[in-house]
Amino acid sequence: MSGLVVVGADGSASSLAAVEAAAREARWHGADLRVVHAFIWPAMHVPLGRSFLGPPESGLRNMVERLLAEAEERARTVAPDVEVSRAVVTGEPLTVLEAQSRAAELVVVGSRGLGSFVGLMVGSTAVHLAAHGQCPVLVVREEGHGTGPIVVGVDGSSAGAGAVDFAFAEAALRGVGIVALHAWTPWNAPMPPPQDEEMPYASEPGALAAQEERLLHEALAGRQEAYPGVSVKHEVVHGGTREALIEASRTAQLLVVGARGRGGFAGLLLGSVSQAMLHHAHCPVAVVRSPDRSR
Repeated sequence: MSGLVVVGADGSASSLAAVEAAAREARWHGADLRVVHAFIWPAMHVPLGRSFLGPPESGLRNMVERLLAEAEERARTVAPDVEVSRAVVTGEPLTVLEAQSRAAELVVVGSRGLGSFVGLMVGSTAVHLAAHGQCPVLVVREEGHGTGPIVVGVDGSSAGAGAVDFAFAEAALRGVGIVALHAWTPWNAPMPPPQDEEMPYASEPGALAAQEERLLHEALAGRQEAYPGVSVKHEVVHGGTREALIEASRTAQLLVVGARGRGGFAGLLLGSVSQAMLHHAHCPVAVVRSPDRSR
């Protein structure tokens, strides 16, 4: 039985870029592709048929059929061997795509749809799905896809383990390497056990850096054996996580982050780092929720 990749389509340039990315993902995953449009107008009791004064092809329903036909054509051009279906679902995009994510292995959306405010880097639908989707969510901008490695943000938390797994699986499917990046400062690094009773917060020079190196290696343990064909570059950066990941995204074809890391407040579904990546990364961003929160 094939898996399923779902992509949201609203006719915007961003959503068409998402359709092309979703078609590639479906081909790599050996999955079917479902192009979904959230049709909110029936719920608002707006006339859907053509205007008596307009041409036969006018009207909201015909407009939706045209944009879905264009999206399907884009998908078939990118991946002609992928099974593509369309779905028009009554409801607003946030609710419709969240429901679709329950049966999907990946949901793909554009960074900004037709309803986004001018100037916003990423729309509310993308942020909402990253927080509430029941599977990994890939957010795509209009710009072309890069050819660099996959960058995965690693913080050693259990919440971030799903992002590491997703990054390795995706790298194997794409035939590319991984840059596993861990950024730290003395303020976000866990304190090692005190070595000096008189100075309990002191540590030997280089101790924190060595500890963070170990954290990265431990977080990746077992993945290299599971994916022997994936080359991995370890990067431990002394600096801010957001800044390091944004810079790394300049040459990446995909950035993978967990929805929440070890520094997040309890109860938050989407952390500050993942939100910053959705707004400021230079490449597509995949947000992966921790296994205990996902389907």
